[in-house]
Amino acid sequence: MMRIIFLLSLFFALSNASVQDFCVANLKRAETPAGYPCIRPIHVKPSDFVFSGLTPGNTTNIINAAVTPGFVAQYPALNGLGLSTARLDLAPKGVIPMHTHPGASEVLYVLDGSITAGFVSSANAVYVQTLKPGQVMIFPQGLLHFQINAGKSSAAAFVTFNSANPGLQILDFALFANNLPTDLVVGTTFLDATTVKKLKGVLGGTG
Repeated sequence: MMRIIFLLSLFFALSNASVQDFCVANLKRAETPAGYPCIRPIHVKPSDFVFSGLTPGNTTNIINAAVTPGFVAQYPALNGLGLSTARLDLAPKGVIPMHTHPGASEVLYVLDGSITAGFVSSANAVYVQTLKPGQVMIFPQGLLHFQINAGKSSAAAFVTFNSANPGLQILDFALFANNLPTDLVVGTTFLDATTVKKLKGVLGGTG
């Protein structure tokens, strides 16, 4: 019995010893599957936990929108915490195209303007809502979703992910911004070759 108590005490001691309050990333070291190595706590400053980078982005582009990330690479204090953030800016007619985050769910909080957002479930059910400032919407992990400026003025939102690296795949880019052969895109999407080549031309794809 005493041996069992001793082993349990040792287990809990080791478990408690392994718990860290934080692990501010040392970006000078290589990233591992578990994240970046930590800066030694003695070298961590209060300012390391503050991020001022979520400023308005440049929306002069093909989608009239900008995404400003606050991931570990920009905000090292997020390392190991399972969190990240970003800012969305949408000019009039701006859109964040259909995309997915394989590694995280997303919470969107509207700051300004009006944003129509939605996602498609794995059963192909569609959930769309037009959001006003102060409203929040959740996008479950891995599901295709989008955001569109629904007003005549600029719109902005903050998003938060439950992963330090949520990943990103934009559907249009996956189909038309690479060297996937046109005949394969035609065969898998039911689009005609002329349309596929036009979209590849717009998004920089080949094949």
